[in-house]
Formats: sequence, structure tokens, C-alpha cells
Amino acid sequence: MMNGKQFPVLETERLLLREVTKEDAPAIFRYLSDAEVMKYYGLLPFTHVSEAGEEIEWYRSIFENGTGIRWGITLKSQPEQVIGSCGFLAYAQRHARTEVGAELSKEHWRSGIMTEAFGAVLEYGFTEMNLMRIQGLIDPANVASQKLVEKFGFLREGLLRSYERTGDKFEDVYMYALLQTEWNIR
Repeated sequence: MMNGKQFPVLETERLLLREVTKEDAPAIFRYLSDAEVMKYYGLLPFTHVSEAGEEIEWYRSIFENGTGIRWGITLKSQPEQVIGSCGFLAYAQRHARTEVGAELSKEHWRSGIMTEAFGAVLEYGFTEMNLMRIQGLIDPANVASQKLVEKFGFLREGLLRSYERTGDKFEDVYMYALLQTEWNIR
């Protein structure tokens, strides 16, 4: 998948999805320290820019280890300013399966940006990575993310009870999935 490859850049009508670098830490900290953005992220809001540096290091390590890829979302008009991220984690090459995740800074909510970025990432997964299944774990209260994945044809397969821990609390998540055959016929 990603081992030995140059990081792919994805382009849409308005967006450039690119590799995140340590220079992006202040921008990432800005939105990952926002309690509303982090409400369903699975982590507590960041309190120091060093946590953004750790997040960027994790993005780099999953790409280098071939277990995922996370793109920084930027506007073409401001490619130096990361406003969110989207990508894959828990990639299982043998099973042609991965998990998708995304977040966006609050000032860009309800602008179509995440729909645009998400579509490009799904297209990359099904065409370049030849995935059979892309799945998403979504908090039952996160209606916006449920609407996003359903817009692309993801089906809710069930509820995973006490599946994730955020801070000291265990949380349920819905399992959503989209198969390559469903993507191809849309």
C-alpha cells in the first residue's frame, strides 16, 4: 500500500489533500483543542501544541508502517493552512479492508468541504488501494458523520457496545461500512 511510496496528493475542485508536516502543528492544535471538534474524535481536546506534534508523528508512522494514511485537508487558495484531516487507519492488506476517519475545523462545517475530501479519499481507497471494504466507527450521537457516510452509501451494520474509551468513559459506536461493489455501482 504505502511502503516505499511517495505520499500521494489528492486534488478536488476546491481542495488539496496533502501530507501533514510538523510545520502544521499550530493549525492542527487550533482545531483539535476545540471541544466541539473533539466531541466525537475519541480523544480529549488537546491542551498543548506538543499533542498536535504527536498526532502528526502518528500520521507519519501509520504511513511508513503501511497501516494507514492521513491527509491534511487544505483549500487550494491556502495550501499551507491545514483545516482538517481525513484518511485511513487499521489497514489490513490481507483482507483489503480499512477504517476511515476525519475531522474538520468548525469554521468550515456545513460548507461541503468534508463531503469533497471524503469522496476523494474513498475514491483513492477503492481505486488505488483496491480495497474491498471501508468501515467507519461513529458515535451514535454524531448525526453529522452518520449523514456524511450515508450520503456515500455506507450501511449501518450494528452497534458495538462500550467499544472505545475516551478519558475514563467507555462509549458505544455504530459500525458503518461501504463495499467496493457498492461504490462501483453508485
